[in-house]
Amino acid sequence: MSAPASAADVVALAARLGLTVATAESLTAGMIASALADVPGASTVLRGGVVAYQVAVKRDLLGVDAELLAAAGAVDPRVAAAMATGARTALSADIGVATTGVAGPSAHEGKPVGTVFTAISTASGAESFEHHFAGDREGIRMASRDAALAELFRELSRGTNPGRG
Repeated sequence: MSAPASAADVVALAARLGLTVATAESLTAGMIASALADVPGASTVLRGGVVAYQVAVKRDLLGVDAELLAAAGAVDPRVAAAMATGARTALSADIGVATTGVAGPSAHEGKPVGTVFTAISTASGAESFEHHFAGDREGIRMASRDAALAELFRELSRGTNPGRG
């Protein structure tokens, strides 16, 4: 992958394409939405976000299937994809981005610290990405935010209009 995309890069490209973004964040707890909102002009792009730290929020607000959550746990690529789709749908955005994972200090649901799943959702479908980050809790959360922004930028850079077919 080339140089990491910044939130400013994401906002500029999404604005140029006329696309909106919604976030669903677990371990990043709003860091992606905050990074986007820090950029002047973000109001044309950022529809909003959901901090879905607890399983019940993933299920009740984002529509993640309860059976999937029970079987796979919250740290799963399918859960990340469902979160991204849930945010995109609930907030009427063109693109949804989500994070779920284990920031530490200890393993969770049998997943080691640093296991993170991010996802991007468009009208064409959702795609999840698996990451294994090293470092402390803050470092893992920042790396997760940066990975999600890079994936969002990569989706926007495909040159198509993902939200509108």
